[in-house]
Amino acid sequence: MATIDTAYQYYLSTYGNSTTSRYDAHKKSQLRDVYNKIVKTNKESPLYKIKNTNEAQKFAIDIKERAHSIQNVVASLSDEEGGIENAFSRRIAESSDEEAVGAEYIGLDKFADRSFQFDIEVKQLASTQVNIGNYLNPDRSEIHAGSYSFNLSTTLSSYEFQFNVGSRDTNQTVQEKIMRLINNSNVGLHADIVKDKNGYGALRIESKEAGLAENEDYLFEVLPSPESHSMRAMQTLGIDKVSQPAQNSMFLLNGDEHTAFSNTVTINDAFELTFKQPSKTAAKIGFKADADAIADNVESLVNVYNNIITLSKYRTDLQQSNLLLNDMSGIARRYHEDLSSMGIHMEEDGSLNINQNELSDSLHSSKSGSYMNTLNRFRDSLGQKASNASIDPMNYINKIVVAYKNPGGHNYPTPYITSIYSGMMLDHIC
Repeated sequence: MATIDTAYQYYLSTYGNSTTSRYDAHKKSQLRDVYNKIVKTNKESPLYKIKNTNEAQKFAIDIKERAHSIQNVVASLSDEEGGIENAFSRRIAESSDEEAVGAEYIGLDKFADRSFQFDIEVKQLASTQVNIGNYLNPDRSEIHAGSYSFNLSTTLSSYEFQFNVGSRDTNQTVQEKIMRLINNSNVGLHADIVKDKNGYGALRIESKEAGLAENEDYLFEVLPSPESHSMRAMQTLGIDKVSQPAQNSMFLLNGDEHTAFSNTVTINDAFELTFKQPSKTAAKIGFKADADAIADNVESLVNVYNNIITLSKYRTDLQQSNLLLNDMSGIARRYHEDLSSMGIHMEEDGSLNINQNELSDSLHSSKSGSYMNTLNRFRDSLGQKASNASIDPMNYINKIVVAYKNPGGHNYPTPYITSIYSGMMLDHIC
């Protein structure tokens, strides 16, 4: 189990905060297709063992995640209904004041009116609630040995937390116990210890959510248990004091005032706005011009390609004869001349860089249709290779083959082998 735990811990710490794309949702037929591909790979794969298991797990997870990023970008640049120009000309929102408010078009209408725009003025950002306790000398012991408890109420429920203080505990170790207690409880709060200029430490508790409903006075409240020793401990820790109350964001939409619980709002199910700071004047939200939108879409495709090239370049110790690097860079080499003619140049290490001026000139030239064809072929080839890498990342990892499958074709899938393709469970070489 320790091996699996290590893999999951790496996944959560590295990719756990990744945002979910609408292209992560799939139809039953698409999921069935993925399953069938896994089973087919499963039936044909030889039995093998892996050296350096923990690092191989991480590498397999990295391959899957970066290949998945490519698949999402490819999906966003695919247009089953329109022509190739429509695919790479998908709508991209822009804000006239990116420092105050960012904008992303999330609508489904690929042919939305490009002249559409509206005004947004950010008056106030939404904030979380923060409690900061008293700053205590980390080496002293101001809470006597014994059992203590305190009550914590959120907008959803109430909890009782209990902790023990030993004779050798210091202020810092007691604060660390409470910090772990809160962080491991999954009640929507995060705790850490902050230091002042003298090195004294205080417990800091912050809500993960922001904003307050009309009938709410707080997002969380900390109260001592009625026992006198718990009340004295609370006075010493001071974590019941609110240092920053939660508040809603406030903004003007075309002059009309609105509020929201967070700093991310959706307008008309089409524009996702992220408030960054109060704005001095109203920002105009609209669509980028055709050429600018195409250039941004090309850049997004090049970026996810470069991400997997970077991975393969720096993990040559784990790769099977640099297979991942050769597979991915081979796609770019196939279209090298056409890509270069439109300002997308290939470096010696296989990565791509964009000359924005050359790209802009090519998109406005009489050959723009030909260039769009090249981009679509490159996109499709990259998407296919990413799909294969996502199904079987272990194909790219150094391994020792123990036995090949029966070449007669009468092979059956192994029930648990899909975990190998996920990079979760690998066999060790003894």
